[in-house]
Amino acid sequence: MFGAFRQSSILSGGLLWKTPWRLSPTRKANQRKRLKQVDSVISAVAESGIITKSLERALALPTESEMLAKDKYTTFSKHHRGYRKSQHKVPKWTRLTLRENPKGF
Repeated sequence: MFGAFRQSSILSGGLLWKTPWRLSPTRKANQRKRLKQVDSVISAVAESGIITKSLERALALPTESEMLAKDKYTTFSKHHRGYRKSQHKVPKWTRLTLRENPKGF
């Protein structure tokens, strides 16, 4: 409790691991930019003439301009009220493809 090995104020409850409950406008803009970059890579690979299964799956996904705002920033979660949760609450959300949700959600 006291002495040389006491907890720092950060470890005892600072802002270290707390995430905001809402995406900030900057994070939303970065998410849109990330989606557009992925769309440009998919279209460049498609124009090159290469045909793969993963490319066919990627072409079936909606582009950033076709997605609704709720699909850009939230994803389906069976555990949350309203069955949606903000994407930044998903682990490694910047690396995952969260463009598709179940029908009706």
